[in-house]
Amino acid sequence: MNILIDFWYVWALFAIAIILKLFQPVIKGFVGEKTISTFLSFLPQNEYSILNDIILKTDRGTTQIDHIVVSQYGIFVIETKNYKGWILGKESDEYWTQNIYGKKNKFFNPIRQNYAHTEAIKALLSEYPNAKIIPIVAFSGECELKVNAKSRVVYFSGINKTITKEKENIFTTQEIKEILQIISCADINNKQTRKEHVTKIKHQVQMNKEKISHDICPKCGSKLVLRKSKYGTFKGCSNYPKCCYILK
Repeated sequence: MNILIDFWYVWALFAIAIILKLFQPVIKGFVGEKTISTFLSFLPQNEYSILNDIILKTDRGTTQIDHIVVSQYGIFVIETKNYKGWILGKESDEYWTQNIYGKKNKFFNPIRQNYAHTEAIKALLSEYPNAKIIPIVAFSGECELKVNAKSRVVYFSGINKTITKEKENIFTTQEIKEILQIISCADINNKQTRKEHVTKIKHQVQMNKEKISHDICPKCGSKLVLRKSKYGTFKGCSNYPKCCYILK
């Protein structure tokens, strides 16, 4: 008993390490978003208005947007990824790969993820059918981007330069005020809704894993079958080419 008391700090450090391990993705995401917020704060305030951590209702539930910058030059929708290692992927891929010293992890293509965000903004601003909405995916400088994409995929440090390249006047001062008000009013900022948003995402991930374990395509519900290509055998959707899902 005395030994346990004497080494209480060891157990405390051990518990803290476990907690940090469990919440590491959340912490990294939070740090990434705060870093981008800091960079964006250096944009001229008389030209750019910044909204952070916005949750909007959609036909499929809710969608969380890291940052929205509204200006006379357009609306910039920013998805942040605070990752390390090599980042590999193509614009058309459903998943990209993070490679850290040979350890590979798959994550959903952030260009597709941000596309859903821009569509939510378009639906919200239906009275502005010609609104210029510009999606940007920003990665931490701790990673090395090896992606093949025409879309704007940049490092954190290049976010402001990417934004300020746009110089064509799109919105009037009054329209900017109206757009900011529409988005702000639509933001679901209560804790319960945010909790439901996170729970739904976790549930969807679990459901997809369950479907895959039973050889069911998580994208369209068709059968997953073994297929062959010049690169070898892989498991893909039997509904190809209507569904291009590949198990990676």
